[in-house]
Amino acid sequence: MSRIAEAFQNKKAFIPFITGGDPDLETTEKLLAAMEEAGADLIEVGIPFSDPIAEGPVIQEADARALNAGCTIDRLFDMLKRAKAKSSIPMVFMTYVNPIYTYGKEKFMKRCVEAGMDGIIVPDLPFEEKEELSGVCRTYGIDLISLVAPTSHERITRIAKEAEGFLYLVSFLGVTGVRNEITTDIGEMVRLVREASDIPCAVGFGISTPAQAAKMAALSDGAIVGSAIVRMVGAYGRDCVEPVYQYVKQMKAALEEL
Repeated sequence: MSRIAEAFQNKKAFIPFITGGDPDLETTEKLLAAMEEAGADLIEVGIPFSDPIAEGPVIQEADARALNAGCTIDRLFDMLKRAKAKSSIPMVFMTYVNPIYTYGKEKFMKRCVEAGMDGIIVPDLPFEEKEELSGVCRTYGIDLISLVAPTSHERITRIAKEAEGFLYLVSFLGVTGVRNEITTDIGEMVRLVREASDIPCAVGFGISTPAQAAKMAALSDGAIVGSAIVRMVGAYGRDCVEPVYQYVKQMKAALEEL
């Protein structure tokens, strides 16, 4: 069993997302430790990128702040290596094809291993083209995590059969961002996945409140929260660690009641 799958063992997983280097790398390192202490089961770290097409304005702004503060992939890797030395939960990157190819995919995966990263999520890599990265990911033991949008049943089944780590269920079509209500039939998406695979499923995009997280995790194996946390980082800057800690604690507590 992969370390990522272990994060879902006998519990509903809470998965926070932050943009690496926002507002600076020192704060990101503190945030990773604080979120783990608050109960996060797995953490997604966004690699700041100048053209994050799947992201809404909140995460786009975070990417810009991180890049302006001098965050580079090399500096991010160095910081993660330090952070992971003190951490016991899996961490995955959320990134795009371009930064991986620009860096060099072999070199990128090698550095993932050195930094203790467990997987990558690449929203602009279509499932049909995943061979672009799946081979090199396999060589280095990095899970290439698939996303499933509310699309055709046949496609959901096909993706589930080949999924690694966990399956990221996108709760609506469009870019990331906080939503007041999630109307997608997540239960039906999970049912289709379950018919094809026993891989854990976590729901992301749009979740911001404990009630939403609990509702989505009740239908699946976990909840992913990004924009609500990134917005907090944007509002508090370097003073964001304590507010984010309290928020993650509250969200995890809602999942523990299930």
